[in-house]
Amino acid sequence: MTTLAKKIESIAKKAHLTAPTAAKLATETKNQILEGIAAALLTRQDEIIKANQKDIRAATKNKMTTAMIDRLILDAKRIQAMAHELREVKTLPDPVGEIVKRWTRPNGLEVSRVRIPLGVIGIIYESRPNVTIDAACLCLKSGNVVVLRGGSEAIHSNIFLVKLIRDVLKSQGIDQDIVQILPMTDRKAMGCLVKQSAFIDLMIPRGGESLMKWMEEHSRIPVVKHDKGVCHVYVDESAQVTMAEKIAYNAKVQRPGVCNAMETLLVHEKIAPVFLPSMIQKYKEAGVEVRGDEKARKIGPSIKKATKKDWATEYLDLIVSIRVVSSVDEAIRHIQKYGSTHTESIVTENPKNAEEFLNRLDSSVVLWNASTRFNDGGQLGLGAEIGISTTKLHAFGPMGLEELTTTKFVVKGRGQIRE
Repeated sequence: MTTLAKKIESIAKKAHLTAPTAAKLATETKNQILEGIAAALLTRQDEIIKANQKDIRAATKNKMTTAMIDRLILDAKRIQAMAHELREVKTLPDPVGEIVKRWTRPNGLEVSRVRIPLGVIGIIYESRPNVTIDAACLCLKSGNVVVLRGGSEAIHSNIFLVKLIRDVLKSQGIDQDIVQILPMTDRKAMGCLVKQSAFIDLMIPRGGESLMKWMEEHSRIPVVKHDKGVCHVYVDESAQVTMAEKIAYNAKVQRPGVCNAMETLLVHEKIAPVFLPSMIQKYKEAGVEVRGDEKARKIGPSIKKATKKDWATEYLDLIVSIRVVSSVDEAIRHIQKYGSTHTESIVTENPKNAEEFLNRLDSSVVLWNASTRFNDGGQLGLGAEIGISTTKLHAFGPMGLEELTTTKFVVKGRGQIRE
């Protein structure tokens, strides 16, 4: 076994050994830890930004895109938002120990389903260092141990944030190994981590298509994928034009480098001549590169030609592809063919078309007259999220506290035996 493999195994083993401690932490203790981390984020803000600047300088030197650099930035506003999310999680009910259901069998056995932590969760993610805080603290509140492996582009930010968390744990007399990070950038570390099936119960990858394929090929541990977001907005023939413009603009422009940003805009052919000229102009003013099919380019001749590859591409950038369709059915079939079951929205004043769209599509979040950007744990009332699962087992959509638990059966009897 190589030195690297031994180091990873040691980290995973420490995590496994401390899992019973994490599972039994009292709600009050967990909330005190979360408050301590939130306070530390604010008091140590300058140190966080200093560590983050090292990553930003490296990203700029390596000519990362503007959208990707945006995902890396930790400024005062984002740090305050992280602290706010922690305090929101603190107020959420502790799922551990919740009795989900209870019933009595004819023989008198009392059966309950009770929520318990998953155990040790390994998380591999890219770019955004705020995920370090979200993931660690959701795992803490749900009684899980976490082993983090962030992208090399955020290594300085991630290591500092984990040190901050571990400092708080130490100050409160809690085993620091409840939260760990792989401190190296060597990609071979990922290969070692996903082989630790004796110590890690679940892997959650957050990243692009290549990471998901790699996990499928290499992980010996069960995986809940947080795959790419090829998200759509469909503007129906009966849509309110002003509303449609606001939604289509927000879904693409507000933060293009995240998985719930819209990548493809579908427009009904009857509303396209009224809607598209102004929409295309708004996109161009925002610096969006617009691509379109033949029908869209007849309305907006200045836009680039979209290829078949565009329909299945997650840009994570200021690029949008537009297709003009003849019906809600054609829009649905396009999404079923090219989408990634992440997030889809219909803009319409026709309830029948809306219900058809909402019922036929099985993406993790489907919306009516709202931006795709609402596929988010905080926006949907779950508090912070560990990510948006595109895997239907064991969770689907935003993963909050409940999705980081499973259930066990507790059976109480009075001497019953099976005949």
